[in-house]
Amino acid sequence: MDKQKLYTLKNDRAEALEAAAAALDAGKMEEHQAEMERVKGFNAQIEAVERLLGEQERFGQDPGQSQDPTLAKGGASEDGYTKAVKAFAQAAREGFRVTKAAGDQMQEAVDADGGYLVPQDIVTRILRLRDSKESLLTEVTHYPVRTASGRRTIKKRGQHKGFATVAEAAKFAKTDLPQFDTLTYTIKKRGGVLPVTNELIADSDEQIAALAVEWLSDEARVTGNKEVLAVIAQNASTDLKDLDGIISAWIKLGSTFRASSKLYTNDDGLAWLATLKDTTGRYLLSPNPADPKQLQLCAGPHILPVKTYDNDTMPNTGTKVPMILGDLKEGVAYWDRQQFSVKVSDTAVVGTLNAFEQDLTLWRGALRDDCTKRDDSAFVNGYIDTAAAAAVMSAPAPKATPEA
Repeated sequence: MDKQKLYTLKNDRAEALEAAAAALDAGKMEEHQAEMERVKGFNAQIEAVERLLGEQERFGQDPGQSQDPTLAKGGASEDGYTKAVKAFAQAAREGFRVTKAAGDQMQEAVDADGGYLVPQDIVTRILRLRDSKESLLTEVTHYPVRTASGRRTIKKRGQHKGFATVAEAAKFAKTDLPQFDTLTYTIKKRGGVLPVTNELIADSDEQIAALAVEWLSDEARVTGNKEVLAVIAQNASTDLKDLDGIISAWIKLGSTFRASSKLYTNDDGLAWLATLKDTTGRYLLSPNPADPKQLQLCAGPHILPVKTYDNDTMPNTGTKVPMILGDLKEGVAYWDRQQFSVKVSDTAVVGTLNAFEQDLTLWRGALRDDCTKRDDSAFVNGYIDTAAAAAVMSAPAPKATPEA
């Protein structure tokens, strides 16, 4: 038993509670009661798993030992991944149209469009590789979900006001009650095409699975990064103009978000930040002494962590270089269906690719997710116009007026 099982059960319970609340709001009492029965069932399973994990810890067994099949070197987890690789490779060779995995190891599943659902053991490795590389997707709050749409009730950090003093046996005032916000999501399908040579299809099982893992993880990371930027762009863009503008915007985020905020920019932004100096000629951008791989902007008493990405990941708009400022964990929600599917064709024509004429097999991959605002007061969609900033810096100093 591993902690992933407990995590999955708690996620299922949360979704059942959401469904129960929605049914109650709609006056569907039978549906509400059915969902509450599901909640009771999840509660019983969660308690049983927690007891088992507690016993495993008490006797020195690591409950998370078998959680990650990508790290396992033997035993059930590695065996499960090996079976998944064999099943995926066989399905690929048969055009992802088989009904069962090799040896009847696992029942094959299809998505709503008839695409082959990638086995969960391989999905785990895809998600791990996706999140191992830097992107804005790793900076936001993730919500794993199992339904096509839903909602999640949250309490924004800025709404925390602390407990009020209440006399014994007295009623709580309305103003003392917590204020919650409801986030909603609608899962969307994203997809693309990968040309695969027929020689590779005849390769080893491991090579076929490795290709799928690398392709789907890279596409998922790039896609998610674009979605995060699109959500950030829903806030009006702000011209920060210069260093003073950056510091001012950071301070205006308030104590709620200031301590956990970062400055996000691209390579051009990094080049601009690297030119900033104080009055003594000392550069303001420097490595964090505690972690030299991390940069920080030091301006007087202000120390602001800086994260940079390449220009493809975070593109400019003309001469406007992105300078996104804030706490994206609080600002953006990423709803992850954690599901990938693949369909193939050896006759399709996509753009300049002609599968039949070029002796290729085209894999059409799809993932399902959504990305929404969580708290738009947690970040500033800022930019620096480097052309304007350069013009200011290169302008000649005004001549002194001669005394009469």
